[in-house]
Amino acid sequence: MTQRFCRHRGWGLLVVILATVMVCWPAAIANCCKPEPSPKKVKKNMLAVRLASYYDAKDEALAHAAACGLKYVFMNVVRPDEIEATRKRLARHGLKVAVFRGQTNLASESSIDEMAKQLATCEKMGVHYMFLSPKFKTIDEKVAVDKTVAIERLKRIGPIAKRHGVIIGLETHPPLGTNGDVHVATMKAINHPNIRVNFDTANITYYNKNMDAVTELKKCIGYVGTVEIKDHTDQFETWNFPPLGKGKVDIPGVLRVLRRHGYSGPITIEVEGIKDVKRSKSQIKNEIAESVKYLRSLGEFD
Repeated sequence: MTQRFCRHRGWGLLVVILATVMVCWPAAIANCCKPEPSPKKVKKNMLAVRLASYYDAKDEALAHAAACGLKYVFMNVVRPDEIEATRKRLARHGLKVAVFRGQTNLASESSIDEMAKQLATCEKMGVHYMFLSPKFKTIDEKVAVDKTVAIERLKRIGPIAKRHGVIIGLETHPPLGTNGDVHVATMKAINHPNIRVNFDTANITYYNKNMDAVTELKKCIGYVGTVEIKDHTDQFETWNFPPLGKGKVDIPGVLRVLRRHGYSGPITIEVEGIKDVKRSKSQIKNEIAESVKYLRSLGEFD
C-alpha cells in the first residue's frame, strides 16, 4: 500500500513538473531570443572656445577655431545692429555661438533693461546660453552694491531669460560664486531655473585656498548650466592659466562628475596664459589647438 501511494505521488509530481515546463518554456525561449536593449543615446556637449583666449591673434580666431575642428564659439554678445553681419561671419567658417557673454552692472537699475536687450539678441541668434560675471559697483567704481540688491535684480532678470529661452550662468567669481558653497547659496536665494552656475574649473583655486575643482563642482552640480574648462597652477590669486592638461586642475575628474550627473550644457575651452608674459600669435594658437586636442582625448563632444 505504501509503495503504491509513493508511486502515484511520484507520477503526480512528474505531471506537475511537465505542465510547468510546457507553460513557462515558450516564455523563457522568447526572453532568451529578445535582442539586448540598445543603450540610451547620450547628448554630446557642445564644445566651444572662448574667443577672448586668442588675445593678439583675435583676427585669426574664427579661422583657427574652425581649423581645430570646433563648431562653436563663446563670444561677447553683439549689438542688435550687428546680428546679421555676425551670423554671416560665423557661417563663413562653419561656426555657431554656443554661449554669449553678457555684460551689466547690477549696481544700476538699468541693468534689467540692458539684460533684456541682450537676451533678445540671444533669441534672435538662436543662442540658449549666456555667461554673466556682473559688475557690482557704482559708476565711479568706489561703492559696491549690496549683495541682496544684486540678487533681487537677478530674480527679475530670470523670467526675462525664460521668455527668451536662455539659461544665464553666473561665473565662479566673488561675491556670488566664489566656490561651490557660495554658488549654492546664491542659487537658492535667486531660486529661478534660468539663472544657473557657470562653473569655471580654474577659478576655484584662483579665488580660494585649499580647494579643488572636483570637490566644489560636486557641491553645486545640480545648478550648473554652463562650464568653462580652464587649467591653473593651483596658486592662490596667481594669474597662471596654462594650456589644458599642463596645470593642476583635475580635468578628467571634472568631466567624470559632469557625465555622471548627465550634464548636457556647453563646455568652453579657455586659455588665459601667464600674467605679464607676452605670447606670439603662433604660441597662442598652438596652446589653444593643444587644449582642444587634449580635451577631445578625454571624451566625445559635438
